[in-house]
Amino acid sequence: MVTKAQDRRKVRLSRALGVALTPKAQRYLENRPYGPGQHGRTKRKQDSDYAVRLREKQRLREQYGIREKQLRIAFNEANRTDGLTGENLVELLEMRLDALVLRSGFARTTAQSRQFVVHRHILVDGKIVDRPSFRVKPGQTIEVKAKSEGLEPFQVAAAGGHAEVLPAVPSYLEVSLDKLQAKLVARPKRAEVPVQCEVQLVVEYYAAR
Repeated sequence: MVTKAQDRRKVRLSRALGVALTPKAQRYLENRPYGPGQHGRTKRKQDSDYAVRLREKQRLREQYGIREKQLRIAFNEANRTDGLTGENLVELLEMRLDALVLRSGFARTTAQSRQFVVHRHILVDGKIVDRPSFRVKPGQTIEVKAKSEGLEPFQVAAAGGHAEVLPAVPSYLEVSLDKLQAKLVARPKRAEVPVQCEVQLVVEYYAAR
């Protein structure tokens, strides 16, 4: 359960980063499209290159709700993989189980999707997986455990209750929402992943460190 304090933090962080991290934050950004604090309405001074890169890295990290160490590990793997490092990074993060539970419409927020995984409500190929960082492979199936389907949050999800606050289901997923089942049919491609991030700036941030 997300507390009111955590909710307020997400709203404030969303305004600082300029990206909605929760549905509530999205409403705030629509009504108050400026940063938090008494100087939020004033024009910002020109940020340094470092500050711009840092903010972009934070935008990516917060959208997936992961720790800095986790993002760095993913970056290092992306850097070792053939192709563009930034695109590889987003694609690797997108294959996290908690990310795909959210994309499938089973949860309303990243925090809720992580809770569902940790509390052992989610199966991958018929087996319980309780690690949000578990990397789903193309061809694998994600579903809600049969004993959990009757719980209110999953009933809401199965009825399409999150459709208005979530992006459309991307093409790398096949979803049967009424059955609370989804299949990763292909490796996500950066262009299809609904995260707001200039990934090259994230690459530059880590390359300089």
